[in-house]
Parts: sequence; C-alpha cells; structure tokens
Amino acid sequence: METYYDPADLAKFPEIGKDAPGLAKKFFDYYGAVFAEGALTEREKSLIALAVAHAVQCPYCIDAYTNACLEKGSNLEEMTEAVHVTNAIRGGASLAHGIQMRKIAEKISM
Repeated sequence: METYYDPADLAKFPEIGKDAPGLAKKFFDYYGAVFAEGALTEREKSLIALAVAHAVQCPYCIDAYTNACLEKGSNLEEMTEAVHVTNAIRGGASLAHGIQMRKIAEKISM
C-alpha cells in the first residue's frame, strides 16, 4: 500500500452499513435530506461541503464534493474561492486561539 488513502474506497462508502444497517439507513436518510434542495440550492450546499471537506481534511470528501460541485454547475474559480474561505477561517481560528497562549504566557511571566 503506497498511501493510507485509496481513491477506490470512496465508492465503498455504502458498505459502512453492513454490520449496522439500521444506523446506516438513518445516516443516509439524514444525509440525503440535508443535501436536498431547500433554502440553499444543491450547488450551494456542495460548495459548503467542499469547504468543510478541506477544513476537516478528508481526502474522500474532497474528491466527492469536487465532483459534486462540478456536476451541480460550479466552476474552478468558485471552488477555489470556497477553499480560500476555509483557509481564512482556519487561519483566523488559529490566531484567535493565540489569545489563550498570550493569557497563559502573560500570567506566568508576571
């Protein structure tokens, strides 16, 4: 095995329910409802999912939602912008947590 991540495994995702079919059904029903057209379009939801996939760094999700975005009519510019939004939020969150570091350091330094 060259890497832990095998793109072929994405197609096997439904198999996760083999030993817990009731729970899998509940998840997949919920998942389907979440991604159905609603106040947000399916395209918008796919862009959000693509951004979140990058935030949680799931290569399977990145593959799936890259494809979903393209299928729903997004373009590379929109998708790239969504990834930059992810970066801004992750970077900002790291800096915001720096306040905790400063509080501790300042307390100890007193």
